[in-house]
Amino acid sequence: MSLLHSFANAILMSVGPEVDEEIMVKLVIIVLIIQLTMSGVSPACGRAEYRIGQECCPMCGPGYYVRKHCTEFSSTACVPCLPPTYTDAPNGLASCKSCTVCDSSAGLRVKRTCSSTSDSLCEHLEGHYCTDPIKDGCRGAVEHSKCSPGQYVKQTGTVSTDTVCGDCVGDTYSNGSFTSCRPHTRCDLIGLVVLREGSSSYDSDCSQRQNTVANVAGIIAGVAVLAAACGAVAFIYNRRNRKRKAQQEKERSGHTYNRGTVTTETEPDTTAK
Repeated sequence: MSLLHSFANAILMSVGPEVDEEIMVKLVIIVLIIQLTMSGVSPACGRAEYRIGQECCPMCGPGYYVRKHCTEFSSTACVPCLPPTYTDAPNGLASCKSCTVCDSSAGLRVKRTCSSTSDSLCEHLEGHYCTDPIKDGCRGAVEHSKCSPGQYVKQTGTVSTDTVCGDCVGDTYSNGSFTSCRPHTRCDLIGLVVLREGSSSYDSDCSQRQNTVANVAGIIAGVAVLAAACGAVAFIYNRRNRKRKAQQEKERSGHTYNRGTVTTETEPDTTAK
């Protein structure tokens, strides 16, 4: 190796100043190649190539992967990626990359379907916010928090932030979905009475005022009317029942009434001719 280095240096030293500049550049390149080869360092491959041993093989295009590497006598053999796999750039890969799965349990849904030349792109589900954002997409999301009864929505959740809740205080309430706490209803101001006092999570319950004396009088009057009606029905029923019995009794005795005179019916004489 030292002999080759000496030989290369001798070539450079022997070149006179009258040598053309282009020839000088070529000689320098030749010397560098000799030095790199003898030192075990191979020249770099091109931008569209990848190294296998001492060979610089052509890369496969996006959507393809290497089935067989190139040799001194043949080029790279490429085959297309099959679903659900892809390659998104020129490559020397021996297999395609697996497509990303947009998992609903991770709060994600598909924004862009995977193809042979591009990976899936996920986004957050409705009602979720992204906790692991990437360019134009998301790799993880969490459902927005829900405010509890007694709290109000102080700040609505966004695609990147959670819901912020606040507590109701004093004579106010919220069921958890209000954007502000609401004051309790004042039953006395609307001529009603309180059935249930309001709390931080529900409103007051109001009812009509009740007059006990009037209610009792109304009940008594109703009972009296009902009793009178029942008595009248019973009287009419008994009267009709007595008349019916009297009529039946008269029919049994064989008597009939004709203009106020009682007559007795006799059987016809069957002996007269």
